[in-house]
Amino acid sequence: MAQRVITVTQLNRYVKALFSENKLLNEMMVQGEISNFIRHYKSGHLYFTLKDKESSIKAVMFRGDAQFLQFQPENGMAVIVTGAVTLYERDGSYQIYVKQIQPDGIGTLYLAFEQLKEKLSREGLFAPEQKRPLPKYPEKIGIVTSEGAAALQDMLRILARRAPSVRILLSPAQVQGEGAAESLIEGLLRLRKTDCDIIIIGRGGGSMEDLWAFNDEKLARTIASSPIPVVSAVGHETDFTIADFAADLRAPTPSAAAELAVPNTADVLYYLDSLWDSCYIRMQQNLKEKERRLQELKRHLVTPMGVLEQETQRFHFVQHRVFLSMQRRLDLSEVCLREAGKRVTFSMEQKLCRSRERLQNAARLIEASSPVRLLERGYCGVMKEGKAVSSISDVTEGDQLVTQVADGSIFSQVTGRKKKYYNKEENRHGKTDDPGRSH
Repeated sequence: MAQRVITVTQLNRYVKALFSENKLLNEMMVQGEISNFIRHYKSGHLYFTLKDKESSIKAVMFRGDAQFLQFQPENGMAVIVTGAVTLYERDGSYQIYVKQIQPDGIGTLYLAFEQLKEKLSREGLFAPEQKRPLPKYPEKIGIVTSEGAAALQDMLRILARRAPSVRILLSPAQVQGEGAAESLIEGLLRLRKTDCDIIIIGRGGGSMEDLWAFNDEKLARTIASSPIPVVSAVGHETDFTIADFAADLRAPTPSAAAELAVPNTADVLYYLDSLWDSCYIRMQQNLKEKERRLQELKRHLVTPMGVLEQETQRFHFVQHRVFLSMQRRLDLSEVCLREAGKRVTFSMEQKLCRSRERLQNAARLIEASSPVRLLERGYCGVMKEGKAVSSISDVTEGDQLVTQVADGSIFSQVTGRKKKYYNKEENRHGKTDDPGRSH
């Protein structure tokens, strides 16, 4: 009988169908350790290998299922996965399509709590230097919790007993279940817009699932960034949440939060009484010291006449010093005045000498240029009808002229004129080549 020949694809499809028909393989819980873990950056699918000491199997968890994980899978983590085992046709290898993952030996919520706690701690969100001290004497306290919770009544009762003058602002919020974290964040944000001195956020005890809203990352960041100091009061003394680490102060219970938020009025009054007693004693001591000092001053007090004599002596002393000072100033001023007079006199004499010299020089110049001097030196002046003759064109034949000389006047008549000509060559040497012509 001849055997039927099939392709590799047909074989893989046949084996895959066998996997699909097996009900046990369609919903299998497998225990192992995660290795080669990869979260695809685009699709969001998770790819990893599930192994034990002797074997391994490939596993994939699609994004639609991975988004509901409450913790972050990591290499080396022991887990129990739930899913369907099937064949991947292309490679001919079988793998498990994971629907759920839970830690093996540790609760899912606890693992998620530890991972978030470690993440925020690395960021410095829980650092001690980030914590702010609570005001000693708050006037207004805000509370974020369920409106009908017994924990709220406990806090209100304690606050009324310890500090009846403190005002309370309640910001109601859902404290468990779906949407509780968002409700708590809204309650915090409402109180941040008020003038509260302290905010208390919390609730009564419960299981880890009941308190899970206080382990929300966004709530923790809202608490840490609050401008108003926050006191976390969640559950019982042994309960810890992420909100406890993010808050400025963690109270073991809501009642303890009320105790820590405000001072006891009775204690404050006792402290004020003690301060009053201490101030009264100090005041009495100061009065006695002042009285003793007054008596001592009285013993050294002088009579009015003695005071007058002291002031008179002081007046004479000051008067004498003023007189000496004025005398020194007068002497100095007199010396300065004499010196200034000498300088002025000397300056005036210098100016007079210079003026006299300039006057003498000017007189010599005037005398040297005097017409009389010119006449004495042989020069003469010719006048025609009272006007000076400076050119032959000023006279004609027959004109009567008066010649002025040093010792008198000469009267004459013009009988002719002669003009002098110069050529360019001899003019440069002061000579003429033409004796002139008579007119």
